[in-house]
Amino acid sequence: MTTYSVDEFLSRTKQQITSTDSFALQSERILEVNLDGEIWSKMGSMISYQGTIRFERERILEHGLGRAFKKSFTSEGQELMKATGNGRLFLADQGKRITILKLGNQQITVNGNDLLAFEPTVEWDIEMMRKMAGLMSGGLFNVTLNGRGKVAITTYFEPLTLEVTPDQPVHTDPTATVAWSGDLKPEFHTDISYRTFLGKGSGESIQMKFTGSGFVIVQPGFEVE
Repeated sequence: MTTYSVDEFLSRTKQQITSTDSFALQSERILEVNLDGEIWSKMGSMISYQGTIRFERERILEHGLGRAFKKSFTSEGQELMKATGNGRLFLADQGKRITILKLGNQQITVNGNDLLAFEPTVEWDIEMMRKMAGLMSGGLFNVTLNGRGKVAITTYFEPLTLEVTPDQPVHTDPTATVAWSGDLKPEFHTDISYRTFLGKGSGESIQMKFTGSGFVIVQPGFEVE
């Protein structure tokens, strides 16, 4: 029988003792960062911390003139927050499910809205999109990450990973596309007709087409700017 007591609630929801890894899941929707130095995370993702941690908004030239140019003149980029210090940092993003990926000299491209945090050992850059397709799909942008270190991404509910092979390309909705492996270079397909502009289209007028060898991660939800 459920008692609904305070003690029962505290026992069920109290902080779990996790590993000493830099990134760990406190729950499916809360990332715990065992901070000893610095990490980069999505602006506004901090929900709590323990210890001595300082937060600083990404400065305009923090990551070089090239990336600042892309952000300023293409409107493609996500504001980042640098957390520095020692302690336990808890991050979340609108209750979305969190997945930790450990890169071992691999490359992955992530929808900027779905990038939660990454270690400073991970190299990154903003991936330029075709402006027309990016604008029509909600102004989405991508971040390419490579090297060694952990990356945390978010999805609405359970993610689905689709294999891409030379004889089996994959088509996705841009707003449901979370990430893809580094060897893939997506192309945009548009299916805009008179019926689409009258509001009688299927709703999938813009698609991303992935060809080659690799994988694509999609989610059962849609990013809306």
